[in-house]
Amino acid sequence: MSVKKVVLAYSGGLDTSVILKYLQETYKCEIVTFTADLGQGEELEPARKKAELLGVKPENIYIDDLRDEFVRDFVFPMFRANTLYEGVYLLGTSIARPLIAKRQIEIAKAVGADAVAHGATGKGNDQVRFELGYYALKPDIKVIAPWREWTLNSRTALLEFAEKHQIPIAKDKRGEAPYSTDANLLHISYEGKALENPWEEPDEDMYTRTVAPEKAPDTPTYVEIEFEGGDPVAVDGQKLGPAALLTRLNELAGANGIGRLDLVENRYVGMKSRGVYETPGGTLLSVAHRAIESLTLDRGAMHLKDEIMPRYAELIYNGFWFSPEREALQALIDNTQKRVTGVVRLKLYKGSARVVGRQSPNSLYRLDYVTFEADSVYNQKDAEGFIKLNALRLRLGAMAGKQ
Repeated sequence: MSVKKVVLAYSGGLDTSVILKYLQETYKCEIVTFTADLGQGEELEPARKKAELLGVKPENIYIDDLRDEFVRDFVFPMFRANTLYEGVYLLGTSIARPLIAKRQIEIAKAVGADAVAHGATGKGNDQVRFELGYYALKPDIKVIAPWREWTLNSRTALLEFAEKHQIPIAKDKRGEAPYSTDANLLHISYEGKALENPWEEPDEDMYTRTVAPEKAPDTPTYVEIEFEGGDPVAVDGQKLGPAALLTRLNELAGANGIGRLDLVENRYVGMKSRGVYETPGGTLLSVAHRAIESLTLDRGAMHLKDEIMPRYAELIYNGFWFSPEREALQALIDNTQKRVTGVVRLKLYKGSARVVGRQSPNSLYRLDYVTFEADSVYNQKDAEGFIKLNALRLRLGAMAGKQ
C-alpha cells in the first residue's frame, strides 16, 4: 500500500512509539501524531517530546483537549440509556474510541493525509471500533494496523524493538513494563501480566483511582447529584461543566473505594478476555440516573429502555457508534429523558453507593395513591375486575388442559 501522509493515534506509550518508528521505516511517509486529552490523568507533554525525539515535525504534532466533548457528547448520551455491557461493564474504553476516530479523521482532512493508523492489536475490540469509525466518517481512507502486519507479535518483541531503536520505555514500581492500560476521565482499565490468569487476584498497588474499600473512611459520605433532561448538571448544589462534574464524582467515589470491576468479558472478535476496571464517578452516575428515572419515567417507557439497553450497549462495545441503528436508539432514549430532572442523594461507604433520597418537580410518585392509609382517589374494588381480565387466558388454558 502506497501512503503519502498518515495520522497516527499516538499515546506516547510503548505500543504507539514502536508503531511510529515502524511507520517511518516501512512506509517512508510523512507522519502526523494525534494525542487526545480525554482526562487520562497523565501529563501529555512527554508524548510531544517523544514524538519529536522520534523525528516528527513540531507542526505535525496534535495534542487536543477533548475532555468536555468526551463527557458531554459521548459519556452522557450513553448514561442516559443506563448502559451496561454484559450486565456490569460501564464501557469506559469503548465510548472513547469513536471520539478519537472522529478527531483523527478531522485532522486527516485538514492536513491532507490519505491514511490513518492505530495501535490496537489484531486480537482485540479496539481495532474494530477505530476502523468502523474511520470508514463511517471517511469511506475512502486508508487504514494501517501494524499489529496485523508486522512480526512483532508479543510484548517481549516490542520491548526488544524499543531497546534496539533507543525508544524510552515506561517502568512500573517494580522496574517492569507496566500493565497494558487505557485511561480516560470515565475509567481506567488494566490487562496483561498476572491478570491473564483469571484466578489470580490483582495486586492492590495496581489500582490508581480508588482506595481499597476496606481502607476507605469509617464514616459515610453523602453526595447529591442534580439532573436536568437526563444529564447531570450539579454536585452538592454546585453547577459544573461536564468534565469538571465527572472529575468531582471521581474524587468522591475513589476516596470511598467505589467503582472497581474484575471482569471476564466476551470480545467482539470471539474470545474471552479478563480485565480490571476502575470507574468511580461513572458508578455514581449510573446508580443516580436510575434513581431519578424511577421517579420521573412512565413504567412503559422505563421498561422499553431496559429492553433495548443490551442491544444499545452491544452496539457501543462492538464499535457501531456511528451506525444508523445506534443513532435511532439514541433518538428514542433521548425522547424519554425530557422529564428526567431532579436530585438524587447517595450514601457512599466502603465500596458501595446507595440511594437514600430522590426528589423531582416532575415526579410521578403520588403519595395520595400509594399510601397504606385511607385515601379518596383509588377504589380498591377496581382491582378485582383488573385481575379477572388478566387471569382470563390463564383460566381458559387451564380448563383446556383438563379436557
